[in-house]
Amino acid sequence: MAPYESDDAQGADRGEEARSGRRRAARYAVPVAVVGVAAATIGLVPALADSGDPDLPRITAQQLIQKIAASDVQRLSGTVKVSTDLGLPDLGGLESGLTSGMTRGSGSGSAADPQTRLTELVTGTHTLRVAADGPDRQKLSLVEQGAEYSVIHNGKDVWGYDSKSNQVSHGTAPAGKDRRAEPPATPKDFADEALKSVDDTTSVTVDGTAHVAGRDAYKLLIKPRQSGTTVGAISIAVDARTGMPLKFTLTPKSGGAAVLDAGFTEVSFARPAASAFAFTPPKGAKVTEREDTRGKGAPHKDTQWPGKGLEGTEGKGLEGTAGPTVLGKGWTSIATFDTGAKGGLPTGAKGGDAAGFLGSLGEKVSGKFGKGTVFSTRLVNALITDNGKVYAGAVTKDALVRAADAGK
Repeated sequence: MAPYESDDAQGADRGEEARSGRRRAARYAVPVAVVGVAAATIGLVPALADSGDPDLPRITAQQLIQKIAASDVQRLSGTVKVSTDLGLPDLGGLESGLTSGMTRGSGSGSAADPQTRLTELVTGTHTLRVAADGPDRQKLSLVEQGAEYSVIHNGKDVWGYDSKSNQVSHGTAPAGKDRRAEPPATPKDFADEALKSVDDTTSVTVDGTAHVAGRDAYKLLIKPRQSGTTVGAISIAVDARTGMPLKFTLTPKSGGAAVLDAGFTEVSFARPAASAFAFTPPKGAKVTEREDTRGKGAPHKDTQWPGKGLEGTEGKGLEGTAGPTVLGKGWTSIATFDTGAKGGLPTGAKGGDAAGFLGSLGEKVSGKFGKGTVFSTRLVNALITDNGKVYAGAVTKDALVRAADAGK
């Protein structure tokens, strides 16, 4: 099948019929969190793949982006598969401890706190059940073997419940536009963030059609125009009828399996039963009240994206500390900040075995800036220099070294 031409194609025959084609598509940023030397991504595995591409009307990339922006799905229920492949070594559970620590100090300390529990999505494969009925009622359940963890937003209340430990976390939903307080977990969450970062550093095309969770969808393809980034492409399957993203896939420039895949395996746009959002703490459960930490030492909402999307966030870091400085533009942006810790990674008696093990995972580098250690994943890389500075972004190791040399 011949591909549809994108709205930025030149010299193509715009009169040619394309009744079922591959369409080249749109572009997005990469939702990631970097804490210390750890960089983590949340992603979802591919949705059900039906054979045969649906025959849909022709659409341009700009029209498809507008369709996503205009989408106003208020009610849905379905199942999402979650998987992440950053290419990290098997740390025997240490990676779970690192990601749990990402939100310590901003949560309640309860095993049911959403700020901590949902970071589990950055490793392994998971199944999620989701439901929504307007802006005031949502539910997300992480289904595990023999247990289940749920986050329920019902009106002003946000409940987290861990059936394994029988612990409950309770908090108040943010008001207004800042209503969403938890990490992204669906293709729409990722697409909403990605759309904010569309600029002239990315190629946007329409890349055909697909069946996702039994729905006809257009595919958007996003490719950086810049060299030096680790991002290869981002693909988003958009429901042809509602405009809601059904699948979000990120592949690295190095090739291989996707780092980040987001897809519904089943979805319904019927109104969920009201009982789906009702919650009463079970008998004997330990209930912990969550403190609203916004503005009280919690990370600024813009600082979770290294590089891309950080433009304009200088000085907006943790309370009492300077925010990151952003070097460069677009996909090759690098976030840098000074930890104030000299001597690089701690060693010896003070550093302990953990620091030595962590150091063994990195690669020693040197340049005009001095010496440091680069910690790499298939997507996000971070350089910690011996004078305590950190450079991080979805860029190559060489790009980090050049940034450190320029900022010495």
